[in-house]
Amino acid sequence: MNSAYSVAAQLYTVRDFCQTEADFAASMRKISAIGYRAVQVSGIGPISDAAVRRICDENGLKIVITHISWERLVAQPAQVIEQHRILGCPNVAVGAMPLEYRADEAGYLRFAREAELVGRKLSEAGLSFSYHNHSFEFAHFGKKTGLQILYEAADPMYLMAELDTYWIQHGGADPVEWILKMKGRMPVIHLKDMRVTADGWNVTQVMAEVGEGNLNWRDILSACRDAGVSWYAVEQDICPGDPFQSLKISYEHLKSWGLH
Repeated sequence: MNSAYSVAAQLYTVRDFCQTEADFAASMRKISAIGYRAVQVSGIGPISDAAVRRICDENGLKIVITHISWERLVAQPAQVIEQHRILGCPNVAVGAMPLEYRADEAGYLRFAREAELVGRKLSEAGLSFSYHNHSFEFAHFGKKTGLQILYEAADPMYLMAELDTYWIQHGGADPVEWILKMKGRMPVIHLKDMRVTADGWNVTQVMAEVGEGNLNWRDILSACRDAGVSWYAVEQDICPGDPFQSLKISYEHLKSWGLH
């Protein structure tokens, strides 16, 4: 069993309900009532950092990681560092690399070098810096995928991983294998499940609540423990109904497996 309160709610899941300070406060009350004791700040509206911290504190929610745009990370590192000081948040992540880096191996190598520079500045301020993948990084360039190129080129001290279980599977790779590759390099992981729907020969992969799809959670969570993951952030970009209910379903499954 992992340490208590290792499950976080990725607020991008409930982004439509976090665009004003009042709505943000109401949403944090709901998330706390489900049982979550931590969140990832992402996709919220123009709410002051001080208000975000205050509201999370009032609801017993620790802010464990953020998603910050690449543009801000490059142009405003000092402001990003100050923001995380206010939030009391130790980890920073970028949600994806911009399009101009994705075309070839040279682009991935360039992003690795530039991300390393960002990560070095954040590290000097006591913050970690991680990259969050989708499935486009599993395109092959020669014998290696883009994600392999990225993580092999960048210093692990300055570019860590925020792997996403759904997107790894969507990219045709093995979540367990990738989690173990990132041992000691991944403070936070994104958990989302994949359900397959079929209409004749047409098969579609859709996002699902953790435990409601086809991913091998026993082995995934075992790999996370072996890899030293600290926080398990539940994210569901698209929900079939109420996103708070989706967060609850995922939380209840994880709790039944010994995480909370």
